[in-house]
Amino acid sequence: MTRVLFLLALAGSLAVELTADDVAGEAKALPAGAGKELVVKLCLECHGTGHFRGQRLSPDDWSDKVYDMIDRGAKANDDEVTAVVAYLAKNFGKDSKVLVNTAPLVELKSVLGFTVAESEAVLAYRKDHPAFQEWRDLLKVPGIDPGKVEANKDLMAF
Repeated sequence: MTRVLFLLALAGSLAVELTADDVAGEAKALPAGAGKELVVKLCLECHGTGHFRGQRLSPDDWSDKVYDMIDRGAKANDDEVTAVVAYLAKNFGKDSKVLVNTAPLVELKSVLGFTVAESEAVLAYRKDHPAFQEWRDLLKVPGIDPGKVEANKDLMAF
């Protein structure tokens, strides 16, 4: 029993806290819209955007996720939960597109089906080149599968 408690305490202490710069950078990359400030305030206090950007869920599923976070200690009233769920469902719902110019690795990988290497190549390319204007611009990224890009073009936004 003591060992289990020790392991749980150790696991809790390994949680990574985001710095103010991390939060600002991740917040800037989120789509604009009603509820964004609450998502930044409530969600980024504990984890990065990769926890939700790589998912495409229904409003009911987002609601379940948000209430799970509240059960784990997040603080939000009912109006805030409603606003957060609406933001997540609108921007990361079942039919939401990937904002290729701001998407983190997990979203490129999970939603577009890119490999880790392809996703890293997109991130590296974005640092040194102008923003992508259309899906064909991704074909300039070294190491990316052109067939995969074209197959997912309808899931992308720029």
